[in-house]
Amino acid sequence: MAYRLDRVTAVPALIGEHRDFLLIGGLAGAAKDLAALTADGPHFFGMAGGMGAAVMIGLGLALARPEKKVLVATGDGELLMNVGALATVAVLDPPNLSILCVDNGHHGETGYQKSHTLRGVDLEKMALAAGIKSTCTVAKQADIARGARMLRASKHCSFVLLRVKPTDPPKVKRLMNPADSRVRFRLGTLGRA
Repeated sequence: MAYRLDRVTAVPALIGEHRDFLLIGGLAGAAKDLAALTADGPHFFGMAGGMGAAVMIGLGLALARPEKKVLVATGDGELLMNVGALATVAVLDPPNLSILCVDNGHHGETGYQKSHTLRGVDLEKMALAAGIKSTCTVAKQADIARGARMLRASKHCSFVLLRVKPTDPPKVKRLMNPADSRVRFRLGTLGRA
């Protein structure tokens, strides 16, 4: 497996215009990727301590707001904590939900220990086996356009696995108080922020 892309440039290239989405960011790196992209804006909710919950929060949001496009960015370590979420997503298949898994092959939150993906576990194959119909892996620059289209234009829930080098996410200070984040995001999704 190749881990060649730089997350600092690849994540924005895949997402494009971030205001087109309600954004849920998983722990650590994935939340920082989105916070840097959105300037920690009101259409972004970043997780703080709820490892494994980002995909299910995104699923609930997509079901509650079917008129909005929802994008979840999560990491390989976090997704492995709740890989069963992929089966629930596949069964419900909300077409307005996209999942971007930023896979650096390491547990960035706890000291860069190797994750299972570096040892051969393929999260795209797991998403496909769970029943998610629109999946792809982005491992080189030439794959980005296909991944970006899938995140935006799939007729089903989509899953894009982005393989990146194990480097630090963008340096960004983000709102870490869960109660304040919830209020800001709720007001932002209602158009009052």
